[in-house]
Amino acid sequence: MTQRCGHVAVIGAPNAGKSTLVNALVGQKVAIVSPKAQTTRTRLMGIALEGDAQIILVDTPGIFAPNRRLDRAMVAAAWDGALDADLILMVVDGRAGAGPKVEKILEGLAGRPEKKWLILNKVDIAAKEKLLALTEKILGLCPFEQIYYVSAATSDGLAELKSAIGGAMPEGEWHFPEDQVSDASERLAAAEITREQLYLQLHDELPYASTVETEKYVERPDGSLEIYQQILVERETQRAIVLGKGGSRIKAIGAAARKEIGELMGVPVHLYLHVKVKAGWDEDRGGFRHSNDNRR
Repeated sequence: MTQRCGHVAVIGAPNAGKSTLVNALVGQKVAIVSPKAQTTRTRLMGIALEGDAQIILVDTPGIFAPNRRLDRAMVAAAWDGALDADLILMVVDGRAGAGPKVEKILEGLAGRPEKKWLILNKVDIAAKEKLLALTEKILGLCPFEQIYYVSAATSDGLAELKSAIGGAMPEGEWHFPEDQVSDASERLAAAEITREQLYLQLHDELPYASTVETEKYVERPDGSLEIYQQILVERETQRAIVLGKGGSRIKAIGAAARKEIGELMGVPVHLYLHVKVKAGWDEDRGGFRHSNDNRR
């Protein structure tokens, strides 16, 4: 059987649903998903199979106006993810429309040589009459070869999209084993799961003021995992928020993260969290590289 294999860059403004789309195409969770924007910091790859095609999905950080060094690194990673891709999927929130952030990305995409498709996401909650006008506005800013209307959350339109992506991949041998779904190391995946729980449980109390690093990752003789993680925050007041009254919040975060990591790895997990105040961690280029290469 002739094999196909290609790289697909998934880009868009923050909160367009890129990570949810990647997870849906892969068929399981490989990227952090949160109601908060700008949660993707690295270019985690999801690996999907469609017939004879292996689709390597590069889930890029949302592109926005960067201020901090970490922000600038995230935006650079997003555009790097689109370099030489066999296909670029531009994901737009069908309900939110094409505001200044989307327009800026479209301007950057307009002159790129890669094959580009427009994916209008969240159509299940978008007003149908507005989608046509939104599509016309977007096409006026950047040409796209194909347009798909989907809901990554409900899977509407995803089967057709995945089939089309598979057919668009060039002939070539698969780059990964058939059962591999991501290139993220287990250490990084564990850190991402805990970071997601920080976002989900703390909501607006801790906006982008934290990160998670896996310091120690040990397989015990009984097959279980012993994981030590450090949560970095910028101020002592933020440390108090993460800990909660009597340590209740960090216990809840740890319990939820431990359960999900265990389900992902398929073994019991012993998770140990501690919170450290490190002013300016988000300006630490080395820290960003570490989160990008937290290898097992």
